[in-house]
Amino acid sequence: MNRAGLVDHRALQRAILVGTLFQVIAVVIAHFSQWIESHALLFGGMMISATMGYLYAQEVARGYVRGACGGAVAGGLCAVMGIAVSVLLGDMTLKMLGIRTLISVLTGAVGGIYGQMAADWNRAG
Repeated sequence: MNRAGLVDHRALQRAILVGTLFQVIAVVIAHFSQWIESHALLFGGMMISATMGYLYAQEVARGYVRGACGGAVAGGLCAVMGIAVSVLLGDMTLKMLGIRTLISVLTGAVGGIYGQMAADWNRAG
C-alpha cells in the first residue's frame, strides 16, 4: 500500500497495463472495421474498464471504497490510453477523449465495487 493507503500500486499497475493492452487492441480493430466502431467500441471499452476495476478490487480485497477508487483509476487510465490512440488515428475528437474517459472512470469504479463483493463472497465461502 502507498502512504495514503487508498490504492495498491502493484495491483493497480497490473490492471492498467492489461487494460491498456486490451483498449488499444479494441481501438485498432475498430479503426479497420466501421461496424465495430459504430456498434461495439464504446460498450467494449466500458467492459474492459469495468473488468479491470473488478479484477483490481478482487485482488486487493481491502474494502468497497478502496475497490471503487482503485477501479476508477484503473478503468480511467487504461481507457484514456486507448482513446488517445483513437484520437491519434483520427477516429475520435479530443472532446470524445474527455467524455469517454469519464464514462470509463465510472464503469471502473462500479467494477471495483463488484470486485470487492466477489472478494467478500470468496472469503465467506
